[in-house]
Amino acid sequence: MQTVFLFISGPEIMVILLIVVMVFGADKIPEIARGLGKGIRQVKDATNDIKREIKDSSDNVAIDKDISKNIHKEIKAVKDNIDDLTGPIKRQF
Repeated sequence: MQTVFLFISGPEIMVILLIVVMVFGADKIPEIARGLGKGIRQVKDATNDIKREIKDSSDNVAIDKDISKNIHKEIKAVKDNIDDLTGPIKRQF
């Protein structure tokens, strides 16, 4: 059973590797691989930073929502108290 990676089979990968060795030479391949590894690591770190920023901002939004709910509860309580106090006055008019 052959493993298919991006629609490329084993023999095709071997041909690509042979061409890479012929073009860059065997001594340059480790440098290229190191450079690719560093690039992939930088992309991964940037992605993790973005994820962390999104998570931190969403946590702050959740805190803001809790504060907003508490404020709305307090405002509603004050309105109810005002209605209780002004109810008899409104009925007289």
